[in-house]
Amino acid sequence: MKKIGQLVDTRIGFCGLLVVLFWLKTLIAYFTDFKLGASGIIQYAILLINPLATTIFLFSLAFYFKRSRFFYPVLMGLDILNTLLLYLNVIYYREFTDFMTVATMTGYSKVNQGLSGSSLALTNVHDLLYWADIVVILLLMLFRKIKFDPRAISNRLAFSFTSLSVLMFGLNLMVAEFNRPQLLGRTFDRSYIVKYLGIDAFTGYDLAKSQHIDNMRKSATRSELTTVKKFTDQHFAPANPKMFGIAKGRNVIVIHLESFQQFLIDRKINGQEVTPFLNSLYHGNDTYAFDNFFHQVGQGKTSDAENMLETSTFGLPQGSLFATLGSDNTFEAAPAILNQRAGYTSAVFHGNVASFWNRNNVYKNLGFQYFFDASYYDTSGDKAMGYGLKDKLLFANSIKYLQTLQQPFYVKFLTVSNHFPFTIDDEDKDSNFQTTNTGDSTVDGYFETAHYLDQSLQEFFAYLQKTGLDKKSIIMIYGDHYGISNSANKSLASVLGKSADTWTDFDNAQLQRVPMMFVIPGSGGHGGISHTYGGEIDVLSTLLHLLGISSKRYIMFGTDLFSSKHSQTVAFRNHDFVTPKYTSISGTIYDNQTGKEAHLTTAQKKRLKKQAQLVNKELSLSDSLNEKNLLRFYTPKGFKKVNPKNYNYSNGLKKAKAIEKKKGNRSTSIYSENGNQSTVSDYSTNAPEQNHSRTDSNRIKITNPDGNN
Repeated sequence: MKKIGQLVDTRIGFCGLLVVLFWLKTLIAYFTDFKLGASGIIQYAILLINPLATTIFLFSLAFYFKRSRFFYPVLMGLDILNTLLLYLNVIYYREFTDFMTVATMTGYSKVNQGLSGSSLALTNVHDLLYWADIVVILLLMLFRKIKFDPRAISNRLAFSFTSLSVLMFGLNLMVAEFNRPQLLGRTFDRSYIVKYLGIDAFTGYDLAKSQHIDNMRKSATRSELTTVKKFTDQHFAPANPKMFGIAKGRNVIVIHLESFQQFLIDRKINGQEVTPFLNSLYHGNDTYAFDNFFHQVGQGKTSDAENMLETSTFGLPQGSLFATLGSDNTFEAAPAILNQRAGYTSAVFHGNVASFWNRNNVYKNLGFQYFFDASYYDTSGDKAMGYGLKDKLLFANSIKYLQTLQQPFYVKFLTVSNHFPFTIDDEDKDSNFQTTNTGDSTVDGYFETAHYLDQSLQEFFAYLQKTGLDKKSIIMIYGDHYGISNSANKSLASVLGKSADTWTDFDNAQLQRVPMMFVIPGSGGHGGISHTYGGEIDVLSTLLHLLGISSKRYIMFGTDLFSSKHSQTVAFRNHDFVTPKYTSISGTIYDNQTGKEAHLTTAQKKRLKKQAQLVNKELSLSDSLNEKNLLRFYTPKGFKKVNPKNYNYSNGLKKAKAIEKKKGNRSTSIYSENGNQSTVSDYSTNAPEQNHSRTDSNRIKITNPDGNN
């Protein structure tokens, strides 16, 4: 103890003590307050070491102060500030299941909103551990139990400590990138950066990102918005008079098919349909389907698909718009438009954590009134997979929330079971369905999880029909992005009747088709399968026109799929594109009929050059619109900009019931229209997890897992 005391009385020893104590406090936060979802020895090892590099870096700054009267106050000040940063994140996380951004910390109103004025209620007994060491050390210093070392550290030695911390951080980042590629480039959850690099690194990263965005936005001008508006006005496609308003006043139910590709529709494996129910919908008389509909996502994957669906603007060239810009951007999004134009209530049902893809912040800016995330569901035991609640349970357990919403409503169900790596519990498999035997577990599993998803939809539609909700709704079903990546497509080739040896980039591009169906039960039976080319950017304008709401006043890059003026040039995020006749990949033009490189006339080259220029321009203008937040300069006629402070996603069921009670006989919820009787019993599922409480203690639950979301 004497030797330890003597060591602490030196500047290096004292600094080392503070580093160790702060490291221990950070680990307390990691394992008691934060849910970082570490799995495997590498992630746990990273979690244990990641606080050290940034802590040593920050504390080493005190060594550059030569006089003891400066060194000790600076070092203690750094320790206190770093502890404050850690503790504020602990408090914020308890309320919001997320980490504080620089914008949140610097804006009092946002901090107040984030903590809901209940910081005291969010404290725990073990919080004393975050501050006890500082109090004890200050007392020891006050009573001279810890002596001030007058000997200054040379700049060379101080620089050595700083350099050591930089080296440690570099190694930490290298291992993190190995375990989670594109960690910083493709950020879809703040928890990832904290898990791999720590709170300090996350704060630094967020500061740099915020500064970059702030610089771009400061340079933005209204004239740039005028350029964007001129482009979208010129490319507006007026609605098809026969389709405009055919679903007016109906509820909108959006079903997001995770990683679901068009080739699954009507696909048979060993003589059995992979998706028999979806096939029946696809060919139904009340379904308007598209078989040349493409996903257009970039690195933001699922979040890019959501962004295009809700705003008709593209995702970013790098990273996720939701994660990078979504917390502060101004949007003209479907929830707000439908609420303001036609009185729609809006909600999202998703069995994953709210912070994934930054949804808990972005949805508020989009104008969603309710967000029923994992916290609203029982995800214990075998009820959930890595990315959230299993699909059968998501639909079944959402009814108690859905039935309380005022109609008409705009709701979205985000499914997750058909997600990479496409594994499913044996108890959830259909014993009558035998999948492929390609030798590639990803491909073989893909058909099993798609089959499970199909069964989930069948159960949900049975509820809609039993309650009559189907006749009052338009159900939009779409695939968000590819499931089988290009690297695995050759294993898939034989299933599609093709050869892996002759598989080309053209074949990869054609597999980017995803389902797009508008199911409108009781609408007259005039549906059918359209061969029109389109993409996710076109969804919003199409949906609004079906509901009898013109999209002309809004800035949207997509056009109505039913319009005779609809543009059939489909842009991919990497600037490739596809048209009904040709596919352009990295500058090579393929003929869609032959799949071979096209031999073009001068006139054809000229037309394709114009189409390429159109693709480049719309992507560039969309990026400018979002990166510079240009919509803050524009307010469409009759549109009120969304104020995210008006939304809080806690106690959603309680709030919906309070509205029911307040409206009384004027309530339009399903529950009220059913004579104030629940419709939960009208839902039937064969999900084995719904009927027993078996818990698999080895399963990792909803942990923001790494993967290809």
